[in-house]
Amino acid sequence: MQDKKRVLVKFSGEALSGENGFGIENSILKFIANEIKELVKNDIEVGIVIGGGNIIRGVSVAKGGLIKRTSGDHMGMLATVINAIAIQEALESSGLDVRVQSAIQMEAFCETYIMRRAHRHLEKGRVVIFAAGTGNPYFTTDTTAILRAVEINAHMVIKATKVNGVYDKDPNKFNDAVFLQTLTYDEAMQDNIKVMDDTAIALAKDNSLPIVVCNMFEEGNLLKIIQGDTSLCSIVKNQ
Repeated sequence: MQDKKRVLVKFSGEALSGENGFGIENSILKFIANEIKELVKNDIEVGIVIGGGNIIRGVSVAKGGLIKRTSGDHMGMLATVINAIAIQEALESSGLDVRVQSAIQMEAFCETYIMRRAHRHLEKGRVVIFAAGTGNPYFTTDTTAILRAVEINAHMVIKATKVNGVYDKDPNKFNDAVFLQTLTYDEAMQDNIKVMDDTAIALAKDNSLPIVVCNMFEEGNLLKIIQGDTSLCSIVKNQ
């Protein structure tokens, strides 16, 4: 069997809302579907993790003290399922074969996550969307992305964001922010950088899993990166 490339793409929930800041924008779903379709057409096996920040964030909803953090995170997990179903619909409308697998049982909407079944779907050319986080509170969807990538033996995790990559400080606040083409895992955990949360990066480091940060709204960017063009992204890896 040919050794195909297998990647996991992590999208932020906020990206789905566009300029609205809340909800799901159909034009963005179509854009994502086109980008993922290009990967599949090029014989790349694709897993996806989507956040839920366009609907609700567990940390934020629990700040007032009325809602417990555990319950807030459960609400956030449900938000990721909503987003996963939306992406599934968009991908299927573009002709792709898709499965949503949830870390929490909800058979009326999607499959329950089983690692071996996920492998089989990917081998058959299906896109697999991993929903409901890890199924546990206090873990982010960034950590979910790394965990699922390790479990499915992905070659890399691509964190698709609204910026071109990683800077030494917030480029929206500081004009002298410096773009960082490559970083070590330890550098990525510095407070002023924060590529992902420390748990996610530590797991990636333990498994020597490269993390690529790129702009999801650059057409064709995902395919270029997987094919080796890393000029428009930042890479966290062993140096």
